[in-house]
Amino acid sequence: MRRHPRRGEAGREVSQARNPAATAPTSTAPTARRADVGRRIGVGLMYGLWKPRVLGAWRVPATGPAILAVNHSHMIDGPMVMGVAPRPTHFLIKKEAFVGPLDPFLLAIGQVKVDRTVADRTAITRALGVLEDGGVLGIFPEGTRGEGDFASLRAGLSYFAVRSGAPIVPVAVLGSTDRRGRLIKQLPPLRSRVDVVFGDPFEAGDGSGRRTRKALDEATVRIQKQLSAHLENARRLTGR
Repeated sequence: MRRHPRRGEAGREVSQARNPAATAPTSTAPTARRADVGRRIGVGLMYGLWKPRVLGAWRVPATGPAILAVNHSHMIDGPMVMGVAPRPTHFLIKKEAFVGPLDPFLLAIGQVKVDRTVADRTAITRALGVLEDGGVLGIFPEGTRGEGDFASLRAGLSYFAVRSGAPIVPVAVLGSTDRRGRLIKQLPPLRSRVDVVFGDPFEAGDGSGRRTRKALDEATVRIQKQLSAHLENARRLTGR
């Protein structure tokens, strides 16, 4: 005999039929456990290939949501911070990096794939979910690898910071500028020292709770000043 759906089940069935995403598996959703696996892998890999020197890690809030804003001039910046940060970190990573076996691997260690050519709602939802769950989100505010000087910021960082209310922790990754001994020009020489300097957390918003375009633009200006000042201090501290 065919079982008739109980009250409420029919409505869910109709909703799921109209919205296939409602029944889609969440196996690729970032979780703290997955990010912790990535952290353990990063620790071994980074300390095995380079000589990280970590300064100010105690400045990262021990609990609650936080955003690590990292400068980006080397291919190893993300894995390096992932490995040495005191808490598991979920990085927003461009979809172009998810190729071949790296696709399932990066998803398995809790990283978030983002399409930079559109307003990627799936990535936005997952990133906000990390913060809502009290996790740590890693962002390259410059959007792509370059000089790593925070000279030009995209609006993504201010959006996540203002929307979530999470504090931003500036992070400067400073490697050797010597081109000798490099197997790949985008990487520091193997076994060279790489400094990772964490700064004081700060709030991006102005306290008003506004989320307008103007508020985000103003937040971006405040963020850039803070990140640039931290980078200058980090260079002075490390002699880079």
